[in-house]
Order: sequence, then structure tokens, then C-alpha cells
Amino acid sequence: MLLWLLTTACALAVYYIKWTYTYWQRKGFPYHEPKIPFGVLDAVRSREASLGTAIHDVYRSTKDKVVGIYLITRPALLVRDAQLARDILSKDFESFHDRGIHVDDEKDPQSRGGIFFLKGLDWRSLRIKLAPSFTSGKLKGMFDTIEEVGDKMVDYVSTQLSDEGVKEFEMKHVLGTYAIDIIASVIFGLDVNSFIEPDNEVLKVSRKVNEPTFGSVVRGTCQFLYPSLEKLFIRLGWREEAPNLMREIVKRTIEMREKQNISRKDMLQLLMQLRNKGQISADDNDWSAKATDKVVSKPMSIEIIATNLFLFYVAGYETTASIASFTAFELAQSPIALTKAQHDVRAALGKHDNKFTYAAVQDMKYLDLCIMETTRKYPGLPILNRQCTRDYPLPNSDLVIKCGTPIIISLLGLHRDEKYFPDPMLWEPERFLYSKYEPAAYIPFGAGPRHCIAQRLGRIIVKVALAKLLLNFNIELNAERKEIEIANFGVPIMAKGGINVRLSKRKTMQCA
Repeated sequence: MLLWLLTTACALAVYYIKWTYTYWQRKGFPYHEPKIPFGVLDAVRSREASLGTAIHDVYRSTKDKVVGIYLITRPALLVRDAQLARDILSKDFESFHDRGIHVDDEKDPQSRGGIFFLKGLDWRSLRIKLAPSFTSGKLKGMFDTIEEVGDKMVDYVSTQLSDEGVKEFEMKHVLGTYAIDIIASVIFGLDVNSFIEPDNEVLKVSRKVNEPTFGSVVRGTCQFLYPSLEKLFIRLGWREEAPNLMREIVKRTIEMREKQNISRKDMLQLLMQLRNKGQISADDNDWSAKATDKVVSKPMSIEIIATNLFLFYVAGYETTASIASFTAFELAQSPIALTKAQHDVRAALGKHDNKFTYAAVQDMKYLDLCIMETTRKYPGLPILNRQCTRDYPLPNSDLVIKCGTPIIISLLGLHRDEKYFPDPMLWEPERFLYSKYEPAAYIPFGAGPRHCIAQRLGRIIVKVALAKLLLNFNIELNAERKEIEIANFGVPIMAKGGINVRLSKRKTMQCA
């Protein structure tokens, strides 16, 4: 009897594996031969590649518009065609309106109220409520805080340099510290200076979030691409420490502000306004969060506020630090582009009485091109993911994407495809000025209704950092021109060995 049971179990296991890993064959789709049992995640498991580069390798292995892949036992569809990807995100959004990532209403409160996780009408409702936080008027109100952190960064670098000296800096560290303080100040309303206080509580949380451990790689990958496994981890009690620490910070800060009637121009204040007044004020001069008699129940709990601020923190920290540091590296490699960027910053300030203002930063147009080219070559998140929410006939084909199918778009693949971007490894800001690319293929912040809600805020933060560096320091490489090697861990693109450039003081300090 025992032998019969074992034989039956083995036979069923073999049948299950064969059935699972022939899904795309049975559906008639082109597919990538899976490595059982991890599929395309095998390289991530073995630490041979990061998530983004593993997906990119599959992208480069075929010319098909779509290709079936396997995320362990989960079939997913990799979209390689730029126009199809754009349609999925925009025109055909109603067939792909969810991200298909981990949500556990019962056991995981972090996923319950976060705009990144929510589905359907719950997502739409929260998006509408949060959208007024990112108007030009609100960003302008936060600008002084952003610039103040930029000046702290300049002060830190200046103290490391003699008047005539040159020193090598790891820019991801410098700009990562800047990003932490920006997030702490603009998102959470905390006054910290991580350049001189490296043990503050926000920086400690950051270290927890960005630990390059095997466990963090597994959790990050599962949250994006294998939600069932992430749900299992939560049910088994394997919880991440960073979100809980951040929730305590948010709860403490809200209670202090409400008790002492404190008002600041930051994101936390706007979410407190939404919580206490029922909506974010359309008046850009109104930052009061004092409750009114009209609001009987709180439309947003402290838990949901903390969850969304933590999501803004996670997304904002890594992308800000990466985009700014990659841009500094590429400028150091291109003296012509560096000179243009320096002139652009000085000219913009000259139009605004040499004052470093929100309007002046908006006028730094060449710097915009530099950032666009960096986010093309080094997209902050190398993939976008969606879930098919109703059967979708593939255009010009007899194939049908079934409801529930995970959709993966490789931004690293699209953005470095010579079909869409000639000479893709060349960092060339002017390609956007002269339309030397396929517009449908450029989607670093997503597209359609679920594009990055904080995109404009992120751009301002990066431009302030770069403009401050360009005004105050000479930037150069310490070696011959080279390409950055992408590290083999993490979800975002990270540089192996860091991003190293040499800085020296400009003869005339021009920080305004």
C-alpha cells in the first residue's frame, strides 16, 4: 500500500509539473523554455542576476511581440512590443487595471490601504483623493524644504574638500543620504540631517528596507511577481520590520501635530488634511489640518496614512538616489553634456534674478533632457507589472490573454532596444530634443491611469540635487569611460561597486 501511494504521488507530481510548464504551449503562445522549478527566477535564486536583468535576458532572447514565461509555477506573459505595452497601460486599461501584486486584507495591513497594492474601485477612489497632493501649487509650497536639504548636501560635500583638492565620492551614498533627508522632510515632516547624524531613526529604517540580503531579494520579488508566496510568508509570521517602524514614526508625528496644532508644508500634512477634513484643499495656501464639524467619520485612518507614506518613501528614496547619481556619472563621462547642463542651470537662475526658486528649476530644460535620458537607460524600476482583468484578444492574432494572467513589461528591455532607441547604450540627452526614438517605448514612470502619481515631485527633487552639484562643484571621472555593471540583487537597478566620480570646488561658489 505504501509503495502504491508513493508511486501515485510521484506520478501526480510529474503530471502536475508537465501540465504546469506546458501552459503556454497548450495556449499556442511563443514561450521561453523554463528552468524547473524556478522558471525565469532561477537566475535570481542563484544570485546570478537581479530581477530586472533576468527578465531583460529573456527579452533579448527572442523577437516575438509576446513570450510566455514562468515565475516558479506561475505562468506570466512578457510583452516585448512597445505599442502593445503602451496600449495595455493606457488605451486598454480596463482590461489590465490591477497590478496583480500581493494584497492580504486579513493578515497584512500594509497591503490593505496602499495605493500601489489596491485594486479596482478601491484604487480609483484613493487615487482621486491623493491626486491634489501633487499639483504645481502644492509642490511649490514644499520647494523651500527641498532646497534646504539640497544646501545641506552641498555643505557636506564642501567640508570634505579643500579649496584646491579633488576627492572621489560614491555618489549613490551622497545622493542616497540627500534622498533620505528629502523623504524625511517632505513626506514625513521630520527635521533630520543624515549627513551629520548618520544614526537617526529614518536612516535606520532605510537600512532595513535596502539590505542586500537573500531574504530581502526573495520578499521584494514575491511582492511584485509571486503574491501567493508572499501571502504564505505573512501567514507564517515572516514580517518585514521596516514598515512597522515607519508606522510608529507616522503615528507619533500625527499625534504630536494634532496635540500641539502644528502645521507644516509636507505630504503628511496633506494626508492629515484629508483625514480630518474629508479632502485635500484646492487652495494652495491652505495647509491646515484642523478637523471640521462636517466630517463625522475619518475617511483615512492613521494606518492607511502610514502605509501610503511608506510606499512613497520606498519608491522615492531609491529612484531619487539612482536617477541623480546615474545622471552625475554620465555627465562626468560627457564633458560636452556637462558644459551644457552647467550653462542651462546658470541661465535659468539668471532669468530669475539669480534666485534658486521653483520657477527657476522648472526652466532648467536641458537638465530635464538629462533626466529623461537617465531614466531611459537606467529605469528606476526595470519592470512594470499588470494583471489581465478580462479576456483580451491579442491584436492581429488569434491568441487570447486570459483573465488573471500576470503581464510583465521589461522597461530595461524596451529602453535598451535599438529598434526603439538607436545606439541604446549611448547616453544622449538630445535624442529627446530631436525625436531620435520611438515615443511609445519610453515609459519609465508607467503610463495611463496608474502612472506614477509622484512623478512630478520626484523630478523636482532630482533636479534640485543635480543643479546644486553643477553650481558648486566640478564633476569628473577618475578613470576612462566605462559602462556601469548592474548588481545581481534587488528589484531596482543598482550599480555593482557603486557610482564613483571625482568632485572639486568650483572657483566661484554659485549656490543661490
